[in-house]
Amino acid sequence: MANIKSQKKRILVTKKENARNNSIRSEVKNAVKKYNALIAAGDVAAAEKALPEVESLIMKAKSDGVLNQNTASRKVATLKRSLDSIKK
Repeated sequence: MANIKSQKKRILVTKKENARNNSIRSEVKNAVKKYNALIAAGDVAAAEKALPEVESLIMKAKSDGVLNQNTASRKVATLKRSLDSIKK
C-alpha cells in the first residue's frame, strides 16, 4: 500500500489512464474485426468505405500514445493489403 501522497495520486492517475487506453484499444479492435468481416464476406464497396474510418481510429490511437507508430503502420498496411487481395 502506498504511503506517500504522490504515490497514491500516481495509482489513481494510472488506473484512469489504463481504463482510457483499454477503451481506445478495444474500439480499434472492434473496428478491425468489423472490417475483416466485410473482407471475408467479399463486400468490396463497404470495405472501401470502412477503411478510412478504421485507419483514422488506428492513427488517433497512435497519436494518443495507445499504439506504437510501427504497430499502427503495420495494422493499416495489413488492412490495405487485405482489401487489395479481394479486389483482384
